[in-house]
Amino acid sequence: MLLRPRTARLLLNSRALQKPVSLRKLPSPLRIEPIRCFVASTCPRAMPISVVDVPTMGDSITEGTIVDLPVAPGEMVREDDVVVVLETDKVSVDVRAPTGGKIVEIMGEIDDVVEVGSNLYTIDTDAEEVPEPKEETPEQPVTAKQPAAPPAPTPPSAPTPPPVPTPPSPTPTSPSSLSAGGRPEKRSKMSRMRQRISERLKSAQNTAAMLTTFNEVDMSNLIALRNAHKDEFMAKHGVKLGFMSPFIRASTAMLLEIPAVNATIDDDAMEIVYREYVDVSVAVSSPNGLVVPVVRDADQLNFAEIEKSIAGLAGKAKDGSLSLEDMSGGTFTISNGGVFGSLMGTPILNPPQSAVLGMHATKMRAVVDGKTGDVVSRPMMYLALTYDHRLIDGREAVTFLKGIKDKIEDPGRLLLDI
Repeated sequence: MLLRPRTARLLLNSRALQKPVSLRKLPSPLRIEPIRCFVASTCPRAMPISVVDVPTMGDSITEGTIVDLPVAPGEMVREDDVVVVLETDKVSVDVRAPTGGKIVEIMGEIDDVVEVGSNLYTIDTDAEEVPEPKEETPEQPVTAKQPAAPPAPTPPSAPTPPPVPTPPSPTPTSPSSLSAGGRPEKRSKMSRMRQRISERLKSAQNTAAMLTTFNEVDMSNLIALRNAHKDEFMAKHGVKLGFMSPFIRASTAMLLEIPAVNATIDDDAMEIVYREYVDVSVAVSSPNGLVVPVVRDADQLNFAEIEKSIAGLAGKAKDGSLSLEDMSGGTFTISNGGVFGSLMGTPILNPPQSAVLGMHATKMRAVVDGKTGDVVSRPMMYLALTYDHRLIDGREAVTFLKGIKDKIEDPGRLLLDI
């Protein structure tokens, strides 16, 4: 590649190196070779730009939506600072800076959809934060204090008339916030997680043959057991003794006793998959919607281990830090609508699971004592089991729910494994 003599002289001239050269003014034809720089002070520094891609967020997730940009291009970040927040149909993912530097460019804006593996942002890893100059306050000359002169008398002024009140101007209303009838409305974009929840719930209705069976449980003995030992339990294990751990223990015992409730249907192979382990999904509310983190190997955990696991998952759900590993899998779901005051309801399946247990509020009700025949007041809870009738027969479903009732009404059965 050769340059004409006049062009070469122009590029090698020291003054020309200090000013940008317009390529349009160069004579054609032009073929430019890379310029060798012999003076370090005149050599442009090549910025070490690192490109950060959209991370892998799970086997079934191929894209995400940008929902927050805590950092703007040109700002400095430290290692592990959050640069972009992505929302998927399952969780929100914080994309953090791999090292300190200055953000050069972000390849997207709020609500843009980005694919896994595509370029997300670039960072200059050699940039250093320039400290802001401190404003120096000029020193005031020290002078001797002079005696203050007496204030001059102010002539009396005429009374000022009170201001005339101005009527408030009407606040303009955006047409987009008004319905067809002129009444105010508010619209917000449905999150990807909420969209996915809607799809899964509707898919469960369209696919499974869902049926619900009900029962009621007397909570008297379990409440008495909890009240008698809750302080000692808290002192030893550092976590409160709730009602979820007994219900999980009772459910896992029945899942092992009736394997069909813990199974699933492989629609592609038309096979029944019987799981020999129990992972219980616990439905909890989060700022982005209902999520179902999983208590792993629940059949091998004691009361304290279950309570600690639930407390940790609930904390992650509240601050939005649940990971895909926390919610993947699960063979059976327990939903406790009673914490919100629900008295009765029919839970919906969490595919590909085949059953879900619904707990409800404990209320004092008048019941007949089975031994004496007297009408007494007891703390009662309604239980509901929704199951896929394609796989689970009514006899198995009723037996399963009745077994949970018996173990809760007589907690000694849990201890004796009967």
